[in-house]
Amino acid sequence: MFKLTKFAVLAALCLGVAACAALPRGAPIQAEITRGASAPDADFAVYTVSKALLPSIAEWPTAGERQYDWLPHSHGSNAQIIQPGDTLNITIWDSAENSLLLTPGQRSTDLSGIRVSEAGSIFVPYVGKVRVAERTPDNARLTLQRQLEAIAPGAQVQLSMAEGRENSVDIIGGVSSPGNVKLPDQNFSVLAAISASGGVPDSVNNPQVKLVRGHKTYKQSLARLFEDSNLNTRLRGGDQIIVEADKRYFLTLGSAGSESQFDFNRDKLSALDALSIMGGVNESRANPKGVLILREYPASALNAGTRGPRQQRVVFTIDLTTSDGLFSARNFFINSGDLVLATESPLSGVNAVVGLIGSTFALVNLATN
Repeated sequence: MFKLTKFAVLAALCLGVAACAALPRGAPIQAEITRGASAPDADFAVYTVSKALLPSIAEWPTAGERQYDWLPHSHGSNAQIIQPGDTLNITIWDSAENSLLLTPGQRSTDLSGIRVSEAGSIFVPYVGKVRVAERTPDNARLTLQRQLEAIAPGAQVQLSMAEGRENSVDIIGGVSSPGNVKLPDQNFSVLAAISASGGVPDSVNNPQVKLVRGHKTYKQSLARLFEDSNLNTRLRGGDQIIVEADKRYFLTLGSAGSESQFDFNRDKLSALDALSIMGGVNESRANPKGVLILREYPASALNAGTRGPRQQRVVFTIDLTTSDGLFSARNFFINSGDLVLATESPLSGVNAVVGLIGSTFALVNLATN
């Protein structure tokens, strides 16, 4: 009788302690996060990720990252075009005995290292200024030869060019051999420039290509450039190309397989992709009906006339135990800076209490024996 009474007292004490004290937990319960969302003064909104919600979310602004435009592919000339800053090397041939351009016994004269002026012209003795910018080397040669006819009717001209700043692009980083790349023609593309620089090392995560033209910056992923030839933009002299790793990331906390910060490894990352990257959820602690994605939208998302959430702070809930929840998670895309929170199952606390009681009975039994 004494033993039974002792067991009952100890069990009651354990239950009392469990009911009054908060047991240690590794993650919150879903209700703790979403509590108060329906209150009139709530500063966050809760949405269940479902097939019905996906079309609306697709029209909402993107959070956590700056959006860039990109230039489509276009066709240009297959020839080189002379620009200010280029250097021309000119050789003039003349068979006349009394040529103004040659000394007696000479058959040719070299005018090397002539830099095209900012106005697009060069100076040639006895001829003066000759505009050569925006012409092909062959066209510039014919132009110069025609202007020489007045003083040397039989003269012939050879012309070659060395590209200057306006006929080259800078590959600043993210490739094997960054530097200045000359434009061989007017059809030189972004991918051609990256290839000429040795390509992108495999160590660069989901490479992003930035194209700086004038005062505007464009951005596109290298994978998209590979997939769609219509995005392989034609370069202009003076363009700058920067290849860098994808800087987008998402966070994971709670009863997740791994609590960490993960980089995006592709252009679009779905909720299922994120769950896979973080190692799923803890099968002994997590609540598969309560995977939460916490996101903060910019204030502009709430502007009148803009399709967006009710509040800047939004909690999306995903139920991994239903087909609609799983399919919808595959089509719900993560934004940079999102927090993927695997909430804890309410049964985890019950299991902890049961384990505590079991341990207590074992200790009491050991002490009694």
